Amino acid sequence: MSEIAKRLEKAERYLQKGKPDSALEEYLAILSEDPKNDSVRQTAADLCLSVGRETDAADLLSDLFDHCASVGDAARSIATYKRLIRLRGPSVQQVLQFAHFSEKSNKREAIEAYDAALKALLGANRKQEGLAVLKRLVSVAPTLRNHERLGELSAEVGEKKAASFAYVAVAVAHEKENEDPSAAYARAYELDHTNPAAVLGHGRCMLEHGHPELAAELLEPISNYPSAPAEAREAYGRALLACGRLVDAEPLVWEMFERDARYARTVVDLIGAYLDSDEDDRACLLARELEDFYKRAGTRREFVNQMKEMSERHRQQPLFLAYMVELYNASNREHEYSETLLKLFGIYYAAGDYLKAADVLDRAAEVDPYEPGHEGRLEMLRGKIDNSHFNAIANRFAGVIKTADDLAAAAAQAAEESETTVLEDLILQTEIFLQYSMRPKAIERLERIQKLFPHEEEKSDKLMQLYMNAGFMPEYKAEDAVVQAPAVPAPRASANESSIDNISRVTEITRNIYRQSNVKSVLFAAVNDIGRFWSASRCVAGLVTPGKPPSAAMEYCAPGIKQSEVTAIVKVLQTLQALCVKSNGSVSFPNALEAPELSSIQPILMNLNLHSVMAVSLQDGEEHVGVLILEQCGVPRQWQGSDHVVLRTIADQMVLAVNNARLRSLVKNLAVTDERSGLLKRSSYLDVLMSEVKRSVPSKSPLSVMLMEFGKASSLVRDIGEGGVESLMQQVGQLIASHIRQNDVAVRYDLTQIALILADTNDKNAFYVVDKMRKLLSGVRVPVKDTPVMTTIGIAEAVLKEAFDPVDIVTEVINRVEDSLGKARSDGGNIARSLAPAFVSAAAG
Repeated sequence: MSEIAKRLEKAERYLQKGKPDSALEEYLAILSEDPKNDSVRQTAADLCLSVGRETDAADLLSDLFDHCASVGDAARSIATYKRLIRLRGPSVQQVLQFAHFSEKSNKREAIEAYDAALKALLGANRKQEGLAVLKRLVSVAPTLRNHERLGELSAEVGEKKAASFAYVAVAVAHEKENEDPSAAYARAYELDHTNPAAVLGHGRCMLEHGHPELAAELLEPISNYPSAPAEAREAYGRALLACGRLVDAEPLVWEMFERDARYARTVVDLIGAYLDSDEDDRACLLARELEDFYKRAGTRREFVNQMKEMSERHRQQPLFLAYMVELYNASNREHEYSETLLKLFGIYYAAGDYLKAADVLDRAAEVDPYEPGHEGRLEMLRGKIDNSHFNAIANRFAGVIKTADDLAAAAAQAAEESETTVLEDLILQTEIFLQYSMRPKAIERLERIQKLFPHEEEKSDKLMQLYMNAGFMPEYKAEDAVVQAPAVPAPRASANESSIDNISRVTEITRNIYRQSNVKSVLFAAVNDIGRFWSASRCVAGLVTPGKPPSAAMEYCAPGIKQSEVTAIVKVLQTLQALCVKSNGSVSFPNALEAPELSSIQPILMNLNLHSVMAVSLQDGEEHVGVLILEQCGVPRQWQGSDHVVLRTIADQMVLAVNNARLRSLVKNLAVTDERSGLLKRSSYLDVLMSEVKRSVPSKSPLSVMLMEFGKASSLVRDIGEGGVESLMQQVGQLIASHIRQNDVAVRYDLTQIALILADTNDKNAFYVVDKMRKLLSGVRVPVKDTPVMTTIGIAEAVLKEAFDPVDIVTEVINRVEDSLGKARSDGGNIARSLAPAFVSAAAG
C-alpha cells in the first residue's frame, strides 16, 4: 500500500474515533506530498472550519480556487469562491476569475465582481489595469453610466480614441431615450477629431441647435466624396441647405432622394429655397428633374400636387410660374392652368412687360374666354401694345372693340384722362404686388403715387386702404415742394423713373437701418447704404452732443479712398455739426476748400483731398444728437435741393432707429428671463409689445403676434404631471428661443403657451414662421406618453397707424391673437389661424 493511501486510511480511522485534529494533520501531510489532490484539500478545508482554524481553511480554499480556475472548472471555482469570500477577501485576480466564470451563469454576480475589482484597482492607482476591467464590464453591462465611466477613465490614461468611442456610445444611449446627445457628441469630437461617428454626431447636433455653418464645416471632410457614408452625406446636405448654400446642397439632396423616395419633400423644399433666393432658373431645372422621376414612376399627379402646394408657399417668380403653366397644361389641370396664367399676367403687367402680359392673356382667353375680368385685363393693355396685337386678343372676346376707329377713339379718350389712368395703373400694380407678397415692389409703387399724386389718399378711400394694407403711410413736409413732381404727370409711364427709383432706394435704406439690433449696427448700415447710393467718396455718421467729443462714429469709404484719421473725423464732425445747428439743420459746400466757414479745418480737408461736403444734423426733437456727412474727393460736386430733403428724411429715421435699438436693448436687459427655457416671463409681455408698437408705427414696418399652445394645460397636467409639463415647456422654449431672429421676442405666456412678437412681419409671412416652428418642434415628444407635441397657433397683425393710441393698438392685438388661438382650437387644434381686425378703427383711441 502506498504512503498516501495509508495516510488516508489512518485519517479516516481518526475521524471515526472523533479525533478531527489528528485526521487534519494526516490530510495536511498528504497535501505536502501531493499538492494537486483537490479532494483532500477540500476535506482538509472542511476539517479546518470544524476545528476553528479559519485562517488555514481560507488558505486551503484559496489554493483550491486557484487550481480549479487554472483547469477551467467553472462550477467548482464558483462554489469555492463563495465559501472563500465568507472567510476573507479574495485577491483582485480571483475576483476577476470569478466574474469571468459567472458571466454566463449569473450576470448580476459577474457585474458586481467586476465593479469590486475595478474599485480595488483604481484605489491602488492601477488605472491601466482598471481600464481593462472596465472594458470587460462594459461588454457585460453596456449601460449609459458604464460607457461614461469608460470615457472618463480612457481620457485620464491618455487613450483618447477609446474615450471618444465611449462618448459616442453615451450619445447613442441618450438618443435612444429621446434625450439631448449634443454634450456627449461634443466631448467625443473634442477627444478625437478623426472619429467619424463623433464628427457625424457632433455635426448633426450643431445643425439641430441652429448652427448650420458650423455643422457644414464639421461634416464636409467625412461627406464630400461619393463613397462617404449615406448618413454623413445626408446630414451634410441638410446643413448646406439650412445655411443657404443651395447649389452645394443640391447634389446631396438629390442623392438622398434617389436612395429613398421619401426625401422628395426635401427636394421640394430646395426648389422653394431657390425661389426665395431669386434663383428661379435653378428652381425650374431641379423641378424638371424631379418631374422626370415622377413620370418614370407613374406618379406625376402626386408631383403636380406637391409643386402646387410649394409654389403657393414661396415667392411668385415669373420664370417658375411659366414652368407651372406648362406643367398644368400637360396635366390637363385647366383650372390651375388658367389661374396661374392670370397670376403671370398680373406680374408681367406690374413689371411693365406688356408684350408678355398680352401673350399670357391670349393663352388664358383661349382656355376660357368668359373668365370674369378678361375685358378689364384687355383694357389695361390698351395703348401699351401694338393695335393689331390688341385687336387679335380682342377678337377672342364678345362685345369688345374691334374697329380701328373705335381703337383710335379709345386712345384719344385715354390721352385726355392720362392722369387718372396713370394713377389707376399704379394702384392696380400695387394691388398685384401685394397679392403676391412682393411688398418691396408694392412700396416702390406707393412711393411713386405719393410723389406724383400728393395727398391723393385724402380724396380716395381706395388709395388710403391700399396704403394701410401695405403698412406705408405718406409723410409730407414743407420742403417737399423742392422735389415734388408737376401737378399733371406725363402720360402713361413717361414719369421720371430714376427719381422714383431713388425714392424706392431710400425706402430700402430706411428699412435696412430699422432691422439693426444695436447703435453701431445702425450707423454702420446707414453710412454704407447712403455712401453707395449717393456715389460719395466718404460717408460719415456720428453721435455728437454739441461741444463734446463724439460718443460713436462710423465711416464709409469708396473703393480707392483712404480712411480718415480718428482725430480728423472728430474735428470734421464737430465743425459741421456746429454749422448745421446755426443753419437750421443742414449745410453744403460745393467747393469746401474755399469756404470761409471751414477755414479752421482746411488742413484736414486738403489732407483728405476733400472738395465738396454736405452735412445734415441728426435731431431728436429740438436736441441735436449727431451729424450725417457726405464727402466728395478729387473734384467739386454740386449738391441738389432734393439731396438735402431726402438726406434729412433718412437722418430723421436714423435717429428713430438709434433710439429704438437702445430701447429694445434696455427692455431685453431689464426683462426677467427664465434661465432654463430662455424665454421672457409674462410680466415683460406688455412692455416689450408696447416698445415694438412704438418702434413700428413711425417706421411703417408691420408687426405680428403669434400665440402658440402646446396642448390643453389641465389635460397635460393630468396625464404627465406638473413636472412633466414644465420639462416639456423648457425643451420647447429652448428650441424656440435659440431659433428666432435677433429682433423677435419669445415670452412664456401661460403654463402651455408661448407668445412670439415678430418684428417687421405681416400676418402672411407669419405663416412661414409657423412652418419653421413646426419643423423645429417635429422631434419633440410629450413625456411619458411619447407622442408628438400638438401645436395650435393663433396669429394677429397689429393695426398700426400714427393716429391710434399705442395702448389701444396693444390691447386690440392681444385680444385678437387670443381670439385667433381660440378659433384654431375650435377648428380641431394642431393648426394655425389668423384673424384680421373687424374694423380698421378697432385700435383707435
